[in-house]
Amino acid sequence: MHSESLLEINGLKTWLRSGGKDVHAVDGIDLKIKKGETLCLVGESGSGKSITALSIIQLLPQRISQHPAGSILFDYRDLSDHHETLDMLKQPESKLCEIRGSRIAMIFQEPMTSLNPVFTVGEQISEALRLHHLDLTEEQAFEKAAIALEQVQIKNAKARLKDYPHQLSGGQRQRVMIAMAIACEPDLLIADEATTALDVTVQAEILKLMRELQERRGMSILFITHDFGVVAEMADRVAVMQAGKIVEQGSLDAVLHHPQHEYTRALLAALPHNLDKPFKVEKISSKTLIETKQLQVYFPVRAGFLRRTVDHIRAVDDVDMTIKKGEIVALVGESGCGKTTLGRAILRLTEPTGGKVYFSDDEITGLSRSAMKAYRREMQIVFQDPMSSLNPRLTVATMLTEPMAVHGIGKSQKERLALAHDLLEQVQLPGDYLWRYPHEFSGGQRQRIGIARALVLNPEFIVCDEVTSALDVSVQAEILKLLLKLRAERGLSLLFITHDIAVVEYISDRTLVMYQGKVVESGTTEQVCQSPKHAYTQKLISAVPSLSAY
Repeated sequence: MHSESLLEINGLKTWLRSGGKDVHAVDGIDLKIKKGETLCLVGESGSGKSITALSIIQLLPQRISQHPAGSILFDYRDLSDHHETLDMLKQPESKLCEIRGSRIAMIFQEPMTSLNPVFTVGEQISEALRLHHLDLTEEQAFEKAAIALEQVQIKNAKARLKDYPHQLSGGQRQRVMIAMAIACEPDLLIADEATTALDVTVQAEILKLMRELQERRGMSILFITHDFGVVAEMADRVAVMQAGKIVEQGSLDAVLHHPQHEYTRALLAALPHNLDKPFKVEKISSKTLIETKQLQVYFPVRAGFLRRTVDHIRAVDDVDMTIKKGEIVALVGESGCGKTTLGRAILRLTEPTGGKVYFSDDEITGLSRSAMKAYRREMQIVFQDPMSSLNPRLTVATMLTEPMAVHGIGKSQKERLALAHDLLEQVQLPGDYLWRYPHEFSGGQRQRIGIARALVLNPEFIVCDEVTSALDVSVQAEILKLLLKLRAERGLSLLFITHDIAVVEYISDRTLVMYQGKVVESGTTEQVCQSPKHAYTQKLISAVPSLSAY
């Protein structure tokens, strides 16, 4: 093993048992991580990135996994600072338990499922400390846990030790995961999509924090991501993974600016700022399709034994907006700013508590459920998570034909099935997928089904709620092109809710910026993204990781 290396992976194969077959999840890879460097491992879902990470710390279930070849050599340092090279594949469980958390730590992708909901933050961090430092008293462990929380810039750290995970925001939970990972001062930190679900401003803070901790402690980082903006911010070197193999690796500059492998070039070409707009709309109609006037959605805050209303959360607070026929309007802002609530209020899926909503000059805010039925056909929504929004017990055929039957589209089930078949092909899925269930599709395919379900009634207006946030860049590019194609062909109007500024610049005509329930800035997308006026918009734009500086 090279003296500069902290970790060397040689010819590693990880096979997983699934349905009586061996899946070659990691298929003969070579990787090297030097002391104090950040290696970014990039690739699409299913490429083997997370399986590689779990192989390093041997967290895969033994009954379904095996390593038929390879070695994972780690420069192990014990508490007395003695070094020895260990092959992680050959260590007993007792030694692995000693290494995990203390010498190699991991931040998992979803902090809410990684933190135990029945223990406080302090209990979870102090448990990790006492596991590897047997001489620590409970009081000392809690003191060190508070220091770890202060290092990840959580305010009132001692008080927050008593909080449970559900009492923290997404960004705070991710900071707790980092605090837990760094508490024992590991030599290698593995971050598996650690910023994927975070707002851009929180993501910027987390990335800055990780760089500072790395500089202070000389720590190595294996950063797993599919976001090339994050790669540009973090990486010293980059490795690109496809179908269980490393297809390219090199310095940040070499991989981003001089990619050698066609897969790397395809990934970079799929980034929104590299995409061509294939379907142009020469002129947006002057006719207003959607309008809100002083729209409000307030949620009561109840307290006391009698649960009296003591205050209100102003999720949407006096919002005026318009969307023209055939126009794509982006609505951007951080989690909790009211974007989704505004979209749902326009569709009357969440009832407004004040103000008015107009559809083609008709006020729809006061309409009864039966009176809204005619408008439901014209106004649809594509949800953020296609898996939870599709009924797992229904075939695609049932999902698409039931709304048609309710609204009297098609004279017979045979005719409705023919329409559904054509609609699947419009969203670039084979027509014979009608008879499949949601679990049989990938994330990108499920999102296409969600779009098909929204289109099935031939609506004029669709709310797209973070429809690309969980998708790989190549799948995201396909979905964005599909939406532009449908807009050009059908004259659709879209309210595109997102926190991804790169996507906003690619797809939208106008952009609204939302902050604490209010629209603080609006204008053409070019104007808002290139010359933001409001301080919050400026903060949002400046926090976006970009490839342009690299």
